[in-house]
Amino acid sequence: MKATGIVRRIDDLGRIVIPKEIRKTLKIREGDPLEIFTDREGMVVLKKYSPVGGFGTAVTQYAQSLAESLGCTVCITDNDTVIAVAGAGKKQMEENYVTEQLREVISERKQVFAEEESKEFCKITVEDPQFCEEVITPVISDGDAVGAIVFLNREEEQKFGKAELKIARATARFLGCQLT
Repeated sequence: MKATGIVRRIDDLGRIVIPKEIRKTLKIREGDPLEIFTDREGMVVLKKYSPVGGFGTAVTQYAQSLAESLGCTVCITDNDTVIAVAGAGKKQMEENYVTEQLREVISERKQVFAEEESKEFCKITVEDPQFCEEVITPVISDGDAVGAIVFLNREEEQKFGKAELKIARATARFLGCQLT
């Protein structure tokens, strides 16, 4: 663990202020849920909570199954990071932060079906490999937009259609239901 040199006191209500620099670095915004861990030595660890990230290897296996069945790259994200990715470009995208543009798509609960030249085309991570087409569907759980299912296509001659849109929508609904 890395020491920051910052010391804060707990107030009479048991609250502590997380410094702005740390919130900015870790992309923690007002209202974000934090998970609290303790260990036997008395250490308290705060971690940004991700309901989608709680699936562990199951979500990775699900992404892999979809990628193999559809012949495309599949990403499953929460509101901040790529939780699971399978298919072409996996190494560049895995565990990276998502772009502000994708965060907006998720928060606005928009389904995107776009080609690269379209103004609706959304980069998923800053280090995105080259894709020519995408389907993005937000994952909604208990009324909250908690992430997205993303299908990415590199094959110019193999275009996405209504089937990919429906599968993305069904996958997002399934994951949303599992989180409740």
